[in-house]
Amino acid sequence: MQLSIILGLFVLGTILGSFYNVVAYRLPKGESIIYPASHCPNCNHRLNFWELIPIFSYLFQKGKCTKCKQKISIFYPISEALCGLLFVICYLSFGVSLELIIALTFTSLLIIVILSDYYYMIIEDSVLIIFSLLLMAEMYFIYGFNYLLDHVVSALIAFVIMFLIKIIADFMFKREAMGGGDVKLMAVFGLMIGWEMSIITIFLSAFIALPVSVFILKTNKKHEIPYGPFLSIAALIIYFTHLNISNILNFLTMSI
Repeated sequence: MQLSIILGLFVLGTILGSFYNVVAYRLPKGESIIYPASHCPNCNHRLNFWELIPIFSYLFQKGKCTKCKQKISIFYPISEALCGLLFVICYLSFGVSLELIIALTFTSLLIIVILSDYYYMIIEDSVLIIFSLLLMAEMYFIYGFNYLLDHVVSALIAFVIMFLIKIIADFMFKREAMGGGDVKLMAVFGLMIGWEMSIITIFLSAFIALPVSVFILKTNKKHEIPYGPFLSIAALIIYFTHLNISNILNFLTMSI
């Protein structure tokens, strides 16, 4: 039973991951996510159904368009597999529960955020708004109004703190040190993991980003590095491990 659930969620994740790629690639350019149908960006060849099978179509086509033989970015199958893997982690972390619905929604949002920020260094407001409303609706129907209210307040606190950090950082560096999308994303983190842990994501994401940034800047000093993916990874780590401020304070107390 558990294996069938894991396989089912992985397949669902890869299918949705393929769609999330479309959303992340088209939406920032103002294009419809429905029309035109999936096609090769080089020759506009409309993809047949066997060319749309997540992961496997890339392998069958040997990473090339069947029409023009242009190479297909390996980032596509990787992101599809990653989405499938994260859906499985959602199940392993929360089991068959109502919280699993919220976890899959939150994970879906962050996958789109990671992809769009990677492609264009943009976190779409429309994506954040739609998923935030969906998450709040799920919280209301699953846990009730008081639970939702507490988390909305936490989201507002996280937003204000991150906005103040942005103002200070922009002043210190004499340029925009942090995008507005990152600030709004922090509000979503406050909604999901609490404002205290949303602040922890800043430090954890910096720890994750440091070695990656050093490597990238060594190869290309002019390359700009989006921060949204690192914030998202940090938030997912905290969310899946059920880490909270009480755990951290208890650990620090025991260490002292």
